[in-house]
Amino acid sequence: MGVTLEIQNLHAKVDGEDISILRGVNLTIKQGEVHAMMGPNGSGKSTLANVLMGNPAYEITEGDILLDGESILEMEPDERSRAGLFLAFQYPVAIPGVTVANFLRHAINARMKEQDPESKGISIPAFRKMMMEKMGKLEMDSSFAGRYLNDGFSGGEKKRAEILQMAVLEPAIAILDETDSGLDIDALRIVAEGVAMLKGPNLGTLVITHYQRILNYIKPDHVHIMFGGRVAESGGAELALRLEEQGYDWVREKYGEPVS
Repeated sequence: MGVTLEIQNLHAKVDGEDISILRGVNLTIKQGEVHAMMGPNGSGKSTLANVLMGNPAYEITEGDILLDGESILEMEPDERSRAGLFLAFQYPVAIPGVTVANFLRHAINARMKEQDPESKGISIPAFRKMMMEKMGKLEMDSSFAGRYLNDGFSGGEKKRAEILQMAVLEPAIAILDETDSGLDIDALRIVAEGVAMLKGPNLGTLVITHYQRILNYIKPDHVHIMFGGRVAESGGAELALRLEEQGYDWVREKYGEPVS
C-alpha cells in the first residue's frame, strides 16, 4: 500500500485577509494515480498547490492535510519536501550562480541526511551517473546540468528543469501547478511526455491545468473541477473533454456564481 495525500475539508485564505479562497476542499491522491485539477481563474487551484507545500503567505483556517496518515500542517516547506511532496512551480525562480547539478545534488543529500543523520550524501560519481541517466530519459542535453538554475532559461527550459528535479528527487506525490502555462506546442509536448514517462506505481500526481491539451499526453485517472474554492465535480477523462467542448457555463448554472 503506497503513500496517500488526503486533503480534508481544507479552508485557507491569504494571510491577513478576511475572505477565504479555499472553502472546504476534499481530495485524496494515492501513489500510482494521476489526478487533473481544472477550473476557471480565481477558483483556488494555485492557492491549493501553495497551501499544500506550506507557502507562509497563506493561512489555513480549518481542515487538515495528511501525508501517509500524518498531518503536515506544522511542517515547513522543506520538511514537506523531504517527506515526499514536490511542487513544480508555475513561475520557476532563477538562481544565478547555482548550477542545476549542484542544486539537485544538495537536494538529494538533504533527503539522505533526513533519513540517516550519519549519511555523507551521494558520491559525485554516483550522482553524475544517475543525473545523466535521468537526463537521457528526458532527452535533455548533458550541458543543461552545468547551467545556472533557470537563469536565462526559456519558458520551456524552466519547465523541463522542474521535471528533471521531479525525476531526480523521486517524490511520492507531485503537484504540477500549470506546468503547461506559457509553452508553445513543441515545448508542451516535450514537457508533458517527460511527466508521462515518470508515471508509475511510486508516483502520485496532481496536474493543475486550464487546458485539455496537456492531458492528451498525461492521461489522468481522475479529473476534478475546482469551483468557488472547493472540488465541485469529479469524474474520469471525459470530464476534461466536456470542459473543452462546453466551457464552465454548465458548472456556473449548476452551482451559481461563487460568493466573493
